[in-house]
Amino acid sequence: MIRCEEIANHAAFRRLAALRGVAHDLRYAGSNNFARRDLYLGLDCAWLRAEAAAGLEAAAGWLAREHPGCRLLVLDALRPQRVQDAIWADVAGTPMAAYFAEPERGSIHSFGMAVDVTVLDPQGREFDMGSGFDEMSPRSHPSLEAEHLVQGLLTAAQVAGRRLLYAAMAHGGFHGIATEWWHFDHGDRDAVRRDLPRVY
Repeated sequence: MIRCEEIANHAAFRRLAALRGVAHDLRYAGSNNFARRDLYLGLDCAWLRAEAAAGLEAAAGWLAREHPGCRLLVLDALRPQRVQDAIWADVAGTPMAAYFAEPERGSIHSFGMAVDVTVLDPQGREFDMGSGFDEMSPRSHPSLEAEHLVQGLLTAAQVAGRRLLYAAMAHGGFHGIATEWWHFDHGDRDAVRRDLPRVY
C-alpha cells in the first residue's frame, strides 16, 4: 500500500501534467461530478502508473496523427482507496453502486492503472458523446450503443466520437468496459489487483 501523499516520491508514477498530448480536468477534485462536491479533499490525484501513462501518451499520439488538433482530456486518473471507500459508503444500496467497484475488490483507479477520458476538438471543446461523464444511465453504456443508435437515443456523430476514443485508447493498450464510455483500464485487471500496490 502506498499513501497518496507519498506518490511524488515513487518512480513508478508519472504526473499527468508531464504527459504529451494530454490535458486534464479532474472532476472529482471539484464539484462537477455525480456527488456535486470535492471528493478528493485536497489530495493530489493527477498521477498514473508509468505503464498507464506511457499508454496514454501513445493513445494521444495516435489521435493527433489521425485527427490533427484533437487531444485527450483526462477526467479522472489515480483514485486513492480512501476516496473509493468514501464513495462506496455514499452509493452502496443505490442504483449507482453498479458503477463503482466494491472496496474489497478494489477499483483499478486505486492502482493508478485506470483512466476516465474524453476527446477535445481542435478548439478545445469536449466531443459530444451523447451522455455526460459519470452519467449513470444506460445511454452511457458502450454495450448498448447499436441499440441506442437505432432508437435515436444516440446520433451517428456521437457514436463516431466514442469510437474514435475507443480506437485511440486501444492503441495505448487500454480496454474499455460495458457500462461507461469514458472508463479504460490498462493491462489485465486481475494481474493489476494481484501484482501492484494499491494507493491509499
